[in-house]
Amino acid sequence: MPEAPLPAIRSLPSWLLGRAAARGRSLVAGALAAEGMKMWHHVVLSAVRDLAPVAQADLGRSVQLDPKDLVGILNDLQSAGLVLREPDPNDRRKNAVSLTDTGARLLERCEKAAREANDALLAPLSRAERDRFMDLLIRISGTRS
Repeated sequence: MPEAPLPAIRSLPSWLLGRAAARGRSLVAGALAAEGMKMWHHVVLSAVRDLAPVAQADLGRSVQLDPKDLVGILNDLQSAGLVLREPDPNDRRKNAVSLTDTGARLLERCEKAAREANDALLAPLSRAERDRFMDLLIRISGTRS
């Protein structure tokens, strides 16, 4: 079915970025699902790897996830044997989260799948165009890589 003619909307950078982001999320979500992983689970697993051992509250702040949502995700990851929650050696009242060997292996596969999905997203662009596109996205998003 052809898309409705909305030239004023379709010419907005925000609309185009939203469409590209939705396509990218769909590609990555599908690639992660093939590994049995959901997007937020992948984000949390990656953050645990980068920050571990990390206090659960600090982990939630680092990925900007509501504490209740984080608890559910950590419950899923722990029950799958991907992370460990143990008393924080610096403050026994807190939990410290770390990655298991199984979690590290799954994360490697998920990162590979996500890279391949992003390669598919950017396939129409040359290497130089991809580099320039990434530079521009970083600038307009206000983030640092």
